[in-house]
Amino acid sequence: MTTIDSPAPDTPRQVAKPTIGVYRRHLLVCTGPRCNADGAAQALFDSLGEKFKASGLDGGPLRVKRSRVSCFAACKGGPIVCVQPDGTWYYDVTPDNMDRIIDQHLCKGEHVEDLVFHQANVED
Repeated sequence: MTTIDSPAPDTPRQVAKPTIGVYRRHLLVCTGPRCNADGAAQALFDSLGEKFKASGLDGGPLRVKRSRVSCFAACKGGPIVCVQPDGTWYYDVTPDNMDRIIDQHLCKGEHVEDLVFHQANVED
């Protein structure tokens, strides 16, 4: 019988510290069941690598990191994306609307006002 040696109870656990590349913004894409019922949200997420590369957002000072989120609990008007650290929430993010968000917000720093449904730190 083989045994796996464990560190003594008083020995601190060694955990490797993760690293992440420098980025300016983080785009979170809801791919939860309501936002992704027809596969549109996943398709949107899958398209972002090429869209970011074409717009120069895959590196350099404007680099954008992208992540899937399982649910934002804002289950109307999807696909929904959130741009952090800006706190800007967009709805109805079709491929054409994503192109607008990339051009106006991620590249130029201007909100796409007709698609914003919530802005953090702004009172209604």
